[in-house]
Amino acid sequence: MSYQYIGLVHGEERQSSDALGGMTCLLAQAGMEKRLSTGSVTFYASPDTPVVAVPGKGLVIGHMFTKTGSPLDTSDVIALLGCDDAAKQALERYWGEYLLVRFVPNAAASFTVTRDPSGGVRCIYSLQGEWRFVTSDISLATWLGIYRKTIDWNFIDECLEYPHVKAQRTGLAGVRELLPGCALRVSGSGVVIEDVWSPWNIIDSTDRFMEWKDAITLVRTAVTSVIDAWASIDSSILIEVSGGLDSSIVAACLQKAAAKVTCSTLTTPVPGGDERQYAQLVADELGVELRVDELRLENMSVDFPIPSQVVTPRVGLAQHASNELKEHLGQLLGVTSFYSGAGGDTVFCYLRSAVPAADAFRTLGVGAGMASLRDLCELHQCTIWKAGLLALRKLVRPPKPPCKAVCSFLPRTRAHAPFPDHPWFAAPAGALPGDRERIFDLAGTQVFRDATSRGLRRPFRMPLLSQPVIEACLRVPSWMWIAGGRNRAVARSAFEGMLPQQILNRRSKGSLVGYLGAVYRRDKPQIRGFLMTGQLQARGLLDETSLLDFFDSPPAPRDQTFMRILDLCMIENWVRQQ
Repeated sequence: MSYQYIGLVHGEERQSSDALGGMTCLLAQAGMEKRLSTGSVTFYASPDTPVVAVPGKGLVIGHMFTKTGSPLDTSDVIALLGCDDAAKQALERYWGEYLLVRFVPNAAASFTVTRDPSGGVRCIYSLQGEWRFVTSDISLATWLGIYRKTIDWNFIDECLEYPHVKAQRTGLAGVRELLPGCALRVSGSGVVIEDVWSPWNIIDSTDRFMEWKDAITLVRTAVTSVIDAWASIDSSILIEVSGGLDSSIVAACLQKAAAKVTCSTLTTPVPGGDERQYAQLVADELGVELRVDELRLENMSVDFPIPSQVVTPRVGLAQHASNELKEHLGQLLGVTSFYSGAGGDTVFCYLRSAVPAADAFRTLGVGAGMASLRDLCELHQCTIWKAGLLALRKLVRPPKPPCKAVCSFLPRTRAHAPFPDHPWFAAPAGALPGDRERIFDLAGTQVFRDATSRGLRRPFRMPLLSQPVIEACLRVPSWMWIAGGRNRAVARSAFEGMLPQQILNRRSKGSLVGYLGAVYRRDKPQIRGFLMTGQLQARGLLDETSLLDFFDSPPAPRDQTFMRILDLCMIENWVRQQ
């Protein structure tokens, strides 16, 4: 089981000790143990969830490491929780997948919960009503009878326009998520959310690396030390390799791990999704087995079951199919953790626009800007005039919003949903165009854990989204990442010699779009009925006319509008199961 916990806030004016005892008995039936109780706050966790509790002070749920990769021991945690600025100390001196809970001395029902920037430990909360709670798993609250699932239709309306944007709100009324890098401060009945770690602070407070050798050393050291630290506590690892650069880097760093490592890749029965030849190169380099599984068409359906812990519509067809296969393989092999290169494109600054050249012009002047333009031309195989024009537009035009609303198949008369409120969207005045795009993309990676429900049963490690790696990569300016006309150039150079040349120099990438298109074409009648008779349509949230026109029209060549249809199915499926 992955990290599983619940904290109950039981003010004396609300609950008696007998009532709390009843809750403790119910949680014991669910396999949860009391870990710490102080004042009017009690925390429980599953037996295999790492917890260090300090009576009267607080607790750490999950794993914390020093900057050198050593796990924190009990004395370290005691010292940390004894600091008035424990959250600040944790974020400056340590990293990991953790939730830091610190009680406020001599104050009933007052505490602070800090979630690490990687978001490795899930955290949702409800601080209203008779019983209040903070938990990794909403099903624990429903099991206790202290929360009854009710859909937040205002959020669903927002989700229809921004289906892949993270927000504090969830799909359940009265339930919020504490976003990665944020702190929840509870004082009696008062609640304050504070943004305690932000990528903007890293960019503002540190000098950029302007020397190539320094940049590649920094990135290589950060990635290898993080993966070494995780591999030291995981005894059996299933690394998901696509044959692309990012997952291959993670796999290469496991070469000397003491843990048993198995590589896994997926194939599809349609072109575009078979990465076996590249994945095999990675497995051969590690000297380990490559397990190959096929995403079959016949086993797919838009009304697949969703785990009860999922509080937001994020699990789509492809994610469900992958979750099922990986979870089955994980059980078969008895692995302790899943590893993935997820987020590597973003962390390694894979920007597809002209912003790296715009950043170079603004920061270093014409000479560096022209050099970056030439790199941009090589990368995108375009003329210097086109690259220059696009870079100029980035410099002179007002910045675009962090994300764009998707309104297709929604009623034209509807009011637009409010723009998602994410703390990382608040770019400071004068921010470089490249920094804006990479940090907005970084906020987008926070939805990955919502979609990977296999991480509910055993830890799902995304090492490239660990705090030290993010901070190291943010210190490297955007134009360095396209040096020599190669995307993610710093990462490629940092791991040269550890990766097969075919992967190191690879520019193409596999895709599941063809597979999903085949699922859509096969199941179009079912999908049509699923949406036209569903909850979204019943509440007037879909445009029936435009949907029927699309279903009745033959698909245009290379048209990927069906991906929008599958997003609507994802939301409808979640809604139906609440």
